[in-house]
Amino acid sequence: MKNRKLRMGMIGGGQGAFIGEVHRMAARLDGEIELVCGAFSSDPDRSRASGKAFYLDPARCYGNYEEMIHRENDLPADQRMDFVAIVTPNHLHFAPAKLALQNGYHVICDKPVTLTSEQALELKEIYDNSSLIFALTHNYTGYPMVRQARAMIRAGELGTVRRVMVEYPQGWLTTRIEESGQKQASWRTNPKKSGKAGCMGDIGTHAENLLEYVSGLKITQLCASLHTFVDGRLLDDDGSVLLRLEGGAHGLLMASQICAGEENNLRIRVYGTKAGLDWCHESPNSLTIRPLDSAKYILRTGVGDLSSAARAATRLPAGHPEGFIEAFANIYRFFARAIRSQHSGEVSADMDRDFPTLEDGIRGMRFIDRVVESAQSDLKYIDF
Repeated sequence: MKNRKLRMGMIGGGQGAFIGEVHRMAARLDGEIELVCGAFSSDPDRSRASGKAFYLDPARCYGNYEEMIHRENDLPADQRMDFVAIVTPNHLHFAPAKLALQNGYHVICDKPVTLTSEQALELKEIYDNSSLIFALTHNYTGYPMVRQARAMIRAGELGTVRRVMVEYPQGWLTTRIEESGQKQASWRTNPKKSGKAGCMGDIGTHAENLLEYVSGLKITQLCASLHTFVDGRLLDDDGSVLLRLEGGAHGLLMASQICAGEENNLRIRVYGTKAGLDWCHESPNSLTIRPLDSAKYILRTGVGDLSSAARAATRLPAGHPEGFIEAFANIYRFFARAIRSQHSGEVSADMDRDFPTLEDGIRGMRFIDRVVESAQSDLKYIDF
């Protein structure tokens, strides 16, 4: 495995899929991974047509994920896939992830990890009895300046964290476009496919994961308010959550998909006793630091004495923008390194394991459950 690329099989993500090509670009970027097989659609003919378009061996373009896993098992060890990438809607995460783990394949999966918490915990039982690697694509944690923010907080440069605010406004669901046949809107607003939460499950979980990743603090209690502004929509399209965090810090999380004119304006601010910091997805190469007793300053990707974590996630010379694909690719990069280390028996460096895991996925499912429960409760705060 040291002298070859890792072999990837893909479930979902065929031609025309929203996120499939993003995964393929991210996996290719560092030259460590090659796509060798896939079940790219629930329609066998479309799956095989996608495989042909991706220049794959027709014999390894499968009609469904069960066929893919079982037929890959029949191949010699030096030919079969090493891991599975699951890039399907939420309700189709659990079954292929379970079968892949049961057959000894590492897994990288879109978020949220499953449709329900019960499914996530069932995956955990299988995973805990294996030596496999499981990564979740909370890709915003892959940005160099996000990792710089985390490193500075860990080093105590902000002092004791008191306040964390994270917001994720989008505007694409301001009208009921799911009625027009828009594929992404159709399944993301359908509780049978998306789960019990809409906006909070889709982008609220990204905000929750980013908050815990950067601050290093777990949510202990929350008080949520969910809204459905668009008439006839079955799931929330807007929400706000008050948070209590470890160590006595407080937080605020806002996620909305009805903020007209917004694209993907994810932002996190953390304030401690010594300084504050501010990172925004729309300017991802910049991290603003606000010391208590001096002027604010801006750190830039690839410039100056940054943390080892930020440097490890940086590919380009300073002044050359790195963005969404590069951050997404960092999840694949460190996932691949973890697999190589495990197969070689070497102990991997901490930063080589710096990617969201199944445990993050379980916390994301718990977040969805507690937010929905809180929004329906008369209690002010409920335990996380």
